[in-house]
Formats: sequence, C-alpha cells, structure tokens
Amino acid sequence: MSPTGLLVRSAAAATLAGAAVTAYAAREARQYTLRRVEVPLLPPGARSMRVLHVSDLHMTPGQRRKQEWVRGLAALEPDLVIDTGDNLSHRDAVPVVCDALGALLDVPGVFVHGSNDYFEPTLRNPLRYLLPDDGRRHTESPQLPWPELTRRFTDAGWRDLTNRRATVTVGDLTIAFAGVDDPHLSYDRLDEVAGPADPAADVRLGVAHAPYLRVLDQYAADGYDAIVAGHTHGGQVCLPGGRALTTNCDLEPARARGLHRHPADSHDGDPGSAWLHVSAGLGTNPYVRLRLACRPEATLLTLVARAPQG
Repeated sequence: MSPTGLLVRSAAAATLAGAAVTAYAAREARQYTLRRVEVPLLPPGARSMRVLHVSDLHMTPGQRRKQEWVRGLAALEPDLVIDTGDNLSHRDAVPVVCDALGALLDVPGVFVHGSNDYFEPTLRNPLRYLLPDDGRRHTESPQLPWPELTRRFTDAGWRDLTNRRATVTVGDLTIAFAGVDDPHLSYDRLDEVAGPADPAADVRLGVAHAPYLRVLDQYAADGYDAIVAGHTHGGQVCLPGGRALTTNCDLEPARARGLHRHPADSHDGDPGSAWLHVSAGLGTNPYVRLRLACRPEATLLTLVARAPQG
C-alpha cells in the first residue's frame, strides 16, 4: 500500500473510532444511575436515616427522560434531601425542575446554588475541562431565574443554606447544617458560617456546590461530621473504570466522586476530619451531552449509627 493510501486508511479508522466513542459517551450521559452508600454518622443506637443527595441536574425543558427518572426518586422515601446545586440550564427550567422533584419537595430538605443556577450555559469546547483552570468564569452570560428557584424551594419548606447555618429536625434527630454559596464563583463567605459546629446536634453536615479545599478544610476544622458537594461531574470524561482526569476545582481527581475522607489521609475519629461525599451529578452542559465512563447519578446515603467508643 502506498504511503498516501496508508494515511487515508489511518485517518478513516481514527474517524470511525472517534465516532464510536462519541456515540458511547452520548448514550452514557443518559444512563441515570442510583448509587447507595452507607455512612456511620449517627449516635450509637440511633435508627438509620435515608438521605437523598441530588446535584447538577442541568435541566432543560426538553429533557423528559431525565425528568421522569428524577420524579421516580420519590419512591425511595428518603427522610431528607440535600440538593447541591446547578439545577438549571435554561431560563424556563424552574417549573420543570420543581415538577421533576415532585413529592421530594414535601420531604425535609436543604439546598445551595451553583454557577449554572445563576448564569445561562454557553457552548464550550469539552476538552477545556481537561485543561488547568484558567480562572475564567462566564458571568457575562444572561442570568437565569434563580430567585424563583429559591422561592419555590423555600415555599416548599426546604432550607436555603446560601452562606447560612440552619438546624433541621428529622424524626428524633437534630441536624446542624452550614452551607456556602458557590465557591467556583468565589461567592462563598466562609466567615459567615465559620465557628465550631453545634455540639448539641446529633449530626453536623457541611454543604457546598463545588468542593474547593478551602471550604472542605474549614468545615472539617469546625467539627462537621460530613461534607456534601457536587460540581465535579465525577470527572465527566474518565478513563476506563471511571478514573477521573479532572474535577474543575482544586480537589484532586482521586476524590472526584463517591465517599472519601477529608483531609484525604485522615481516618474516622481523627480530630479535624470529616467524611466527604461528592456526587457525579445527573447532567452535563446541554450543548455537549457527553459522559465517558462516568454515568450520571443520584445517591441514597444511609446514615447509620457509629460504633460505641471503648
């Protein structure tokens, strides 16, 4: 075969391989998955608590399959819902999001917002996610109706944790929360929630959209038992087996999704140490609906009793 023919054949093979990977990634982005994780957080002898963690819906009105899947999460009958933001990706998505959440809005819940709740998404090169963060934030985009989303959530009884603390009673248990506005936009005001977590509470949880280390460090140092976040999309474009290449923040890729410790080298029971759960989320940028080896997810966290000391 001539060099030209070999080049043409190689180019054709590369094109076919690229098309196959793209088709797989497009299908993967629609394979909604429920994760189940057990976390030993509750006082010894306490009855377990079911906490549904939803994040990064990036919802548009036309995403009906995603809406139906989210609506079905109510059948899990969680005791508490934690929503870590980026629910919106369209100016008309607020009623769609609320309809999809449906009966979950009748369950005790807390929430924070992410950057995609505030600003309309833009068409971006997906390969940029694999590059180091250049600090650019697309705040020049038109704003989305996040005040309406806040009102709909709070009218339903969910607690707004935007740079706030709150206490929520679920059954016989008292949960102390601290939350911040989106750290990715530097909207977080840690000074407004800093200080020791309520020692009288049965459980202490820190909440943020993006798991930046400054936020995780503060929550862990203040004595929060666990931290709940989203934003990373689990890496979104991962190596086989789900190994993330990036997190779109300063959290290392090894903790891009799932349950870990913070600091990473700490252990349960260490002073200044907390559990960290990062959701890979349920959506993508609506212009590039691709995921590779990283299915969209929500997580049912079952909080169980800690082992008695001694």
